[in-house]
Amino acid sequence: MDVFDILDRLVAFPSVAGKPNGDIAGWIEAHLAEQGAKVTLLPGPEGDRFNLFATIGPAEVPGYILSGHMDVVPAGEPQWSSAPFSLRRESERLYGRGTTDMKGFLAAALAAVPALVRLRLARPIHLAFSYDEEIGCRGVPHLIAGLPELCAKPLGVIVGEPSGMRAVRGHKGKAAARVIISGRSGHSSRPDLGLNAIHAMSDVLSAAVSEAERLMHGPSDPTFEPAYSSLQAGVIAGGQSVNIIPDSCTLDLEARAIPGIEPAGLLTPVKARAEALAAQGYVVEWKPISAYPALSLPQDSALAGLLRELTGEAPLAAVSYGTEAGLYQGSGLDAIICGPGDIGRAHKPDEYILAGELAACQQMIEALGARCAA
Repeated sequence: MDVFDILDRLVAFPSVAGKPNGDIAGWIEAHLAEQGAKVTLLPGPEGDRFNLFATIGPAEVPGYILSGHMDVVPAGEPQWSSAPFSLRRESERLYGRGTTDMKGFLAAALAAVPALVRLRLARPIHLAFSYDEEIGCRGVPHLIAGLPELCAKPLGVIVGEPSGMRAVRGHKGKAAARVIISGRSGHSSRPDLGLNAIHAMSDVLSAAVSEAERLMHGPSDPTFEPAYSSLQAGVIAGGQSVNIIPDSCTLDLEARAIPGIEPAGLLTPVKARAEALAAQGYVVEWKPISAYPALSLPQDSALAGLLRELTGEAPLAAVSYGTEAGLYQGSGLDAIICGPGDIGRAHKPDEYILAGELAACQQMIEALGARCAA
């Protein structure tokens, strides 16, 4: 199978984040086993989702990890020009959910495996494919925890998120949380007898807005756009009818932090304002949704130098989106981003990747293999 055949098979799996993924993980496992790779499926605590780890070459020798996620965001938008889970090719463009984010990278890595096997690698190349990245990098921590039992400590991790095949050394960290305020319902003509959860949430929302404005003044890191950490309220919901005192309101928040700042810590003032509402009789729940650390790989690192040689371009300092690379770095491994596609095409109708981008990625992986065979 070539890279296009493999991408066609991968896109056909509607592996939406948060749902069972045994079908796509099982297909990849069987495909890799046929090529001679050593493959391990790693069940997550959910019981119906799996990480996958495969090795080409001697696992007891330090090598490199090619990292990607098997899950995709939903594809329910009505603007799709064709079925989102059926690959459609028009000239250089290959359309389908996940083509850019990030089944294109998975396909390129899988297509390179026969060449890697033929090279008889002296240093291994590992494939680490995770689940539920799109809902907060939930799967990869379990994979990372298992690495000491699977291979020697790797020399570096290449996370194949869409970067136009330009390596990237940094991104912000992120933390997201949900606050749920429960009050007391009643008829709107007697507000004195109820506890209005929406009104109470206005205090929390005000704190979030104040913190967002404060963060704009620093600290800053000019390698990022924007240069400062940020905080926003993303989703709010509550109430049933205008003449009913709302007894519940929910707010989802996220913070994105420049390197050196703990993302979850940016939400602390908002959490304190929410919890203070308990004194007024409200029941307040604070539920972390997801978190991952920032990525900051030094410019003079060996991994950055390797990617400069493999791609022919100096790595970019940073991008605005986040990846699993920060979690790998947090575990003590050097990590960098480099993959096919453009992040601007992801998470929208008619997502696509270019045939040339797939070819360039496969060539880069096979060039890495040639170095590991030397």
